[in-house]
Amino acid sequence: MRQVSVVIPAYNAARTLRATLDSVRAQGPLVAEVVVVDDGSTDDTAAVVAEHDPQARLVRQANAGVAAARNLGVSVARGDWVAFLDADDLWLPGKLAAQLKALAQAPTARLACTAWAVWPSEAELPSAAWLDDLSHRADDAGQWVGPSGWIYPELLLGSEVWTSTVMMERALFLELGGFDGSLRIGEDYDLWLRASRITPVQHLPRPWALYRSHASSLTRRAPERNFQGEVLQGALQRWGLTGPDGRKADPRAVRRALARTWLDYAEGNLQAGQADACSLGCQQALRQTPFSIKAWRLLLRSKIRWSPR
Repeated sequence: MRQVSVVIPAYNAARTLRATLDSVRAQGPLVAEVVVVDDGSTDDTAAVVAEHDPQARLVRQANAGVAAARNLGVSVARGDWVAFLDADDLWLPGKLAAQLKALAQAPTARLACTAWAVWPSEAELPSAAWLDDLSHRADDAGQWVGPSGWIYPELLLGSEVWTSTVMMERALFLELGGFDGSLRIGEDYDLWLRASRITPVQHLPRPWALYRSHASSLTRRAPERNFQGEVLQGALQRWGLTGPDGRKADPRAVRRALARTWLDYAEGNLQAGQADACSLGCQQALRQTPFSIKAWRLLLRSKIRWSPR
């Protein structure tokens, strides 16, 4: 029986980590080990692991970010397969079993991911009513569709893979060199793009994980760089538009996707009062899509709002 090492990066996650660990243990004997990487927390994260799940392996490092934490977790993991879960998210029972079954049916795939549901809550656990509603919607595969197979062309249009749903061969992770620690945002998108060049990706059209959306999970700082755009542009420079199976992404759609990353960058900087950075983002977006109404509006807002009086 295949067993899985579960890697959980945790930074000041004491409030949510108990529920996350419980959702892993609910997967049953498929979990070979749980590796929690405490990324320099200043709260009781380490104590929660020791008290709530003493069988979990706790690894501690000075704060270095989620990419470095996941890399460290995989480096000490012993399983042939690794699965990632963030410390404030949850898996639903049966998630690992469903992925292993899907991988057995697609023997050339070395990575599997699933659909997920957004859970907007500060509560420790979803309510029974919320879970019952999700259960009724979960069987509608059309609602949770996503690309499977050689998905590089689809990934050029946006990240279709969420890290807390991923299970992959540990050997594949090491072959890829892990997450790029120089990327503060988009390190996951970068890894899935690189993985999509050497393995088919098996997608399960059912929500097996819950993304916890809450106020503290949102960043309000101005984006210092367009990390997502850098990742996408790097992939295009390295591999172009064509996937390993010969399928080619629509170049116009890719330009629109690249423009969206610059618009996100511009909007974030506008909200933070960074007019010059907003203007730069708009100009870069317009280089990809010159007739973008949103880009022109953002550019005008940055000029009007921050023009000298």
